[in-house]
Parts: sequence; structure tokens; C-alpha cells
Amino acid sequence: MDLVGLLISIVVGIIIIAPILWLVGRALVGKQKAKFTDAIWIVVLGIVIGAIVGALIGGIVAAIIMFIIWLALIKHFFDCGWLMAFAIAVVAVIIFIVIVAILALVGISVIALGL
Repeated sequence: MDLVGLLISIVVGIIIIAPILWLVGRALVGKQKAKFTDAIWIVVLGIVIGAIVGALIGGIVAAIIMFIIWLALIKHFFDCGWLMAFAIAVVAVIIFIVIVAILALVGISVIALGL
């Protein structure tokens, strides 16, 4: 991944993933532990470390390593245990999928209606 692609991934991650992660974190560990800046750090570090691991290792091994790193980042920044970090990650992914599906449906509707 080149530097421009990495920066675009970071900006998109901050705009899309960080708010979802923050809201789920607040709901599951409380507003004292889950700060928005923490969610931003989780996303930035996760994307940068993911790019490095992906460039060095690749494949299913890299995916497993990155899953553990994302959980460790959530655990560290939201000051929770591994199980709570896993719960935050799962709920955040589910909410992300629902939002993407809704946006896709809206986009398809807009295209179908010719708006």
C-alpha cells in the first residue's frame, strides 16, 4: 500500500469506523472509558499496523494477527478485558454492516428512481 492509499484509508476509517467504535464502546464500557479520541487512535493504529503486517506477512496468518491486534487496541484504549473487547468488535462490525446495507439500499433506490 502506498502512502496516499494509507492516508485515504486512515481518513475514511476515522470518518466511518471511529464513530461506530466510539458509540459501541460507550454503550458497553461507559463514557468514562470510551473516549472519541481513543476510538480515533484505535482506527489509526489498526490501519497502520494492518498495512505493515499485510505487507510483511499476508494471507490468513496476517488476518489472525490483525484480529488480535485490533482486540488488543480496543482492550488497551477502552480499558476493558479481552471478552469485552471482542464484544465491542462484534457489535461494531454488525452495526457497520447494517449501515453499509442501508446506504447501499438508499443508493440503489436513488439510482432506480433516477434522482
